[in-house]
Amino acid sequence: MTSQREVSPHTARDAAGFVEAMKQLKDQTGLTYRQLEEQAARNGDVLARSTLADILRRSSLPRPDVLAAFVRACGEGQHVGSWLDARERIAVISPAASGTKPGASGESEGDAGIGALPETEEPTTSRQGQRKGRTLAVASVLVIPLLGAATWGLLSRSSHDSGDPSALARTPADGWVTIRPARNPDLCLTDGRDRGGAYASAVAVQLACAHATVPRTYLEPAGGGMYRIQWHHPQEGKGCLTVMSTGPVKGMLEPRNDCTHATLFRLEPAANESAGVFRLRPSTSGRCIGIVHGDTAEGAEAVEERCTRAADQQFLVRTSGDAQ
Repeated sequence: MTSQREVSPHTARDAAGFVEAMKQLKDQTGLTYRQLEEQAARNGDVLARSTLADILRRSSLPRPDVLAAFVRACGEGQHVGSWLDARERIAVISPAASGTKPGASGESEGDAGIGALPETEEPTTSRQGQRKGRTLAVASVLVIPLLGAATWGLLSRSSHDSGDPSALARTPADGWVTIRPARNPDLCLTDGRDRGGAYASAVAVQLACAHATVPRTYLEPAGGGMYRIQWHHPQEGKGCLTVMSTGPVKGMLEPRNDCTHATLFRLEPAANESAGVFRLRPSTSGRCIGIVHGDTAEGAEAVEERCTRAADQQFLVRTSGDAQ
């Protein structure tokens, strides 16, 4: 396969040029729409061939999650961030060229069927949250250095326990954070096991923050208002939370060493944005992360589920202020 370096999304001046770059990338793979759909499924993504064909016939920008799935299916997963950044640049500087109507969500009409908000949601609030998320992502790329390469020995574990209200973020904080159920901020999403004992590997559960000093959590901007949720463990190394698509813990979150194919999340302001309350929405489905059965007990698993306004789908994202 020809290297993506020969098909740079950053040469595109508008949405039409961006779609043309996508066409060139597809042509270089030699894969059919059906084969790209099948490859995306093997990657754990959803990329309907009819949707992709429609996108490549239009001159408007695809949704970020569809774009990420497409680039990964083309075998260029290591460059997903670059494509998302290029898409964001065009969406910000030339909304008319990207097919965005005033007051619209910023996504092309042809992609409404993938990752769309449930009909029970309030589109105005959600769209405002998406626009704010995109603005923050652009600023993060320009001014905030990524700390993902820091070694575990340089990190202060005590910062993971920070409960200082001043650490609350008005917008999603990237860098070292804790993610806590808003209804019980003494708990943190962290490393645990499914309570049914059906799966030997770690999954995300809620435990007392005071006893959950490892792994550390790092929120990495991925472009397009999306984030990767990294876990850094002194023995296991770095893993990125991924929604399980099959198996006995389907829908739960597992840390995967392959961060390139990890799930991207949109952090959407929830009930009270000023208090730093967010909903975690996987880009692959448009659903929400909650706590299984709304359970408040320690050890309850995080799980992907239909979006509601239930308290179990609201999380505080707090910065770990003394991390270096």
